[in-house]
Amino acid sequence: MLAVRVRCRRVTLALLLAWSAAWLLLGGLLFLLHGNFLSDACTDAASKEILRRLCGDFAAGSAAGDMCADLCVRGLVEYKRCLYYRSGKKVMEVRWRGRPVILKSKLENLSSYQPLRALDYRQDAAEDSPPLDVLLSATLEVRNWLGLAEEEDEDGEGGASFLINLQSSEKKVYSRAELTSLWSLLQQDEYTFLSVLQDLSAHVSKVLGSCGHFYAVESLSAGHAWDQNIFSMDEEQAGGFGVAGRGRWGARQKVHRIALSFLDMVQHFERDFTHKVHLCDVKPENFAIRKDLTVVAIDVDMAFFQPKMEDILDQKCSSDDDCNFFDCVSSCDLGARRCRRQRANTNLQVICEKIFRLWFSPTVLGAKAGLPLQVELQRAVQECSESGGVDNQGQGGDRDVHRRLLDVLTRLLQEGGTSDEGQEENEGRVALNF
Repeated sequence: MLAVRVRCRRVTLALLLAWSAAWLLLGGLLFLLHGNFLSDACTDAASKEILRRLCGDFAAGSAAGDMCADLCVRGLVEYKRCLYYRSGKKVMEVRWRGRPVILKSKLENLSSYQPLRALDYRQDAAEDSPPLDVLLSATLEVRNWLGLAEEEDEDGEGGASFLINLQSSEKKVYSRAELTSLWSLLQQDEYTFLSVLQDLSAHVSKVLGSCGHFYAVESLSAGHAWDQNIFSMDEEQAGGFGVAGRGRWGARQKVHRIALSFLDMVQHFERDFTHKVHLCDVKPENFAIRKDLTVVAIDVDMAFFQPKMEDILDQKCSSDDDCNFFDCVSSCDLGARRCRRQRANTNLQVICEKIFRLWFSPTVLGAKAGLPLQVELQRAVQECSESGGVDNQGQGGDRDVHRRLLDVLTRLLQEGGTSDEGQEENEGRVALNF
């Protein structure tokens, strides 16, 4: 009996020691993770300090931009809040001359960006420099980043035109601060991508101005990863859309209109440029809507033209799992041990899987889920989500399902506007299951 009690005590002690060790290990891991999190914490104090240093660069003549004087001298830029710091990227909300805008920079300080080599030999030269040789060097780099060839300049993609248009066409020389600031902006893939498409697409956010390495884009109502049932629409955005005598569209009408805009964006990125545009990071917070419910890609760090996409996918592999680049996937050629350069899915397939399936699920639709058009829509979305998206010739195999989705959503929109749908409104907030 005594021996049994001793053994029980030893077992209990061993379990307690194991439990304590596990908690100590977990605590250590949490401390490390928490430390890493705090090192990249998004705080108002840190954001204001970053802007203070930017204004210091402007005062010292190291930074320039059409927003600098308003930010640093005139007091026409009002800091509102820090939105997020992610992988070094700094994003803040401010009001510029009374208008809400978003400030972005890939890195915290202007000095963190690579210097422009073309300015090195001008260290002892005059402050102002002829721009053409410098912009030529910048253009070559931009082509490399976007994966676009030299002959595509005439098509408006990746050429020097948008670089020159950033400054007044009458200006013959640029200061070192202007060229340094421009160069820091061009090292940011998102800024470069948005600048290239500014006048070519309504489905990307507009660049409104810059100061040093920070650029300002329009502030829009974005999706929420943390709230899967609501896409916020404040009164300013929700108002002014008269439908059937009401001041706003019905809630389900808004869903259908936004879904149609997603389809328009997919087709636009597929067909309207010399090369396809691939969206490799499809999630709610990377899209927003304008007042007319146009869908806008607001975070395009992971958007690529076709040549760049092929370069990214062209990697060594031993299985298909090695050929997944976020939402852009390929397959492994086991003979060559290389990933195939052609993407095996499409933008539409990923949007159907990660957005439409949630929006149009029976759980969200409730009693409406059994209506004929809703059932047809659910089937089309399911087929779209599960399709590979590419046929044997490497063409978009989802064109038929695109047409089906377009047809069903259009018919649903035409049937909208009934009084019961109008009751789905809730103080300008729309249930989109985003």
